[in-house]
Amino acid sequence: MTERTVTMTRVAVVYGGWSSERDISLTSGRQMAAAARRAGFETVEIDATRQLARQIEDANPDVILNGLHGPGGEDGIVQGIFEVLGIPYSHSGVLASALAMDKIKSKLVFAEAGLDVARDIAVTREEVAGAHPLKPPYVVKPIHEGSSFGVVFVHEGEAPPARYVMSPDWKYGDLLMAEEFIPGRELTVAVMGDRALAVTEITTLREFYDFDAKYTDGGSQHVVPADLPEALAARAMSAALTAHKVLGCRGVSRSDFRYDEGRDRLVILETNTQPGMTPLSLVPEQAAYRGISFDDLVSWMIEDASCPR
Repeated sequence: MTERTVTMTRVAVVYGGWSSERDISLTSGRQMAAAARRAGFETVEIDATRQLARQIEDANPDVILNGLHGPGGEDGIVQGIFEVLGIPYSHSGVLASALAMDKIKSKLVFAEAGLDVARDIAVTREEVAGAHPLKPPYVVKPIHEGSSFGVVFVHEGEAPPARYVMSPDWKYGDLLMAEEFIPGRELTVAVMGDRALAVTEITTLREFYDFDAKYTDGGSQHVVPADLPEALAARAMSAALTAHKVLGCRGVSRSDFRYDEGRDRLVILETNTQPGMTPLSLVPEQAAYRGISFDDLVSWMIEDASCPR
C-alpha cells in the first residue's frame, strides 16, 4: 500500500481521552492546537470520547495531530481508528505504539537489539503483595501505564508493597512488572524522525521522577545538554535512536535511561511514543536546544503525518 501523505491543511488535534493522563493530554493538546493555528493551519480541537471515530468524521480533517497520552491514546487503540478512517496522523502507528506501551514486551525488543535492560519479572498484584518477587531494592510498575502512575519503590528491609498495590484506590490493573532498581542518573533522549536531538539529565528532590516531579513547576530540573562525557552522550543518543527504530516508531519519540556510573551501565527503561508537549515537557526543550521552535516542532509533526503509519 502506498503511503498517503499530507497535502492539505485542516488539522484535528485529538486530546483528552479517558486515561489517567487525561489532564496532561488536555494541556499538551491545547498547546499543540495553539501552535498549529499560529503556523497557519486550519485547526479543530477534539476532546476524545469513546465515540472518537464519529467525532473525527464530523470534524472532517485532512490530518490528525495526536495529543493523547496513556492507555487508549498511545497503545495502538486510537491509531487503529485512524488507520480504519484512512486519515494521515502523527506519531507512531499501531504496532509500535502497542509494543512501546507494554513495558515487558518492549524490553524484549530492546534486549534483542543489544540494548541494556534491567532484570524484571511479570507479577500480579496478589503475587507482589504476598512476597518479594525480586531481592530489594526493586521497582513495581504497571505494565501499561505512563507518567509514572502506579510506580512503587521497594527499599531494602521493607515488606512487600501490599498496602499500595492492594489499596482500594489502585486503578492501574492487575498485571505488573517488578524490575531491578538501577541506581544513578536519570537521562532522556528525544528522537525526531531519524535524528536524536540531545540528552537531558533530570534531577528532582523527590524519590524519583514521578508525576508531580514531571508536571509541577519546580518539581524537577532539566539540564540540556546533560553534563556528560561526549562518548556517553553519544551512547545515549545512539541507544534512543536504536530503540525508536527497532520498535518501528515514527515521528517523535522519547526514551528514558538510568546511568549507573559505578558500573558504567546505561540502561534503557522505556520509550514514549506520545511524549508530553506541555510547557514543562522534555521534547520541546530539546528541540529548542537544537534551534527548533515549538511552533516549528508542531508543524513538522503535522507535515510528517501519514497513513498507513
